[in-house]
Amino acid sequence: MLMKKLKNNAFLKFLTNRYILILTIFIIWMFFFDANVQLNREFDKEIIDLNNTIDFYKNEINRDKKIIEELQDSLQLEKFAREKYLMKKKNEDIYIIEFDSLKK
Repeated sequence: MLMKKLKNNAFLKFLTNRYILILTIFIIWMFFFDANVQLNREFDKEIIDLNNTIDFYKNEINRDKKIIEELQDSLQLEKFAREKYLMKKKNEDIYIIEFDSLKK
């Protein structure tokens, strides 16, 4: 009696249909085991890394803009050139003193 009810159950007939079974297995495979799912996760990580890189370079650009604004002053430009690129005026000698940090 119970078997007849189960065989006549429309929902159970629908689930045991071979096309539905194959489609269900295919969908589970595509969502959980397919290689493209792994690629999407890798792409998400790469997007996060690229966004971090974008933020880093935006901060660097802002820092460089501040330096450029400071260098509009001729005294600051001269100071920058002397310290960074060791430039000098004519008839001027520069001595660079380096201390040895190694202890004997």
